[in-house]
Amino acid sequence: MQTTDIMLHIDEQLESKQQQILENDVRKLEGVIAPRFNRPHLFLVSYNPEKVKSLELLNFVTARGYNCQLVGM
Repeated sequence: MQTTDIMLHIDEQLESKQQQILENDVRKLEGVIAPRFNRPHLFLVSYNPEKVKSLELLNFVTARGYNCQLVGM
């Protein structure tokens, strides 16, 4: 299994409860291994690119009403 990481910069600074909800929702996506926040606005997601694409992850988060961008690593 191949894994990679992306970082999403979320414009809003999420409260702890909001972070937990988003982490749990993203974790349910096929191919996602470990979503976690480094800061209240930086969301790091480890995933299998054969199962889910970075653009899908970005769209998933923006569909929940958050403004975010992919950050190059």
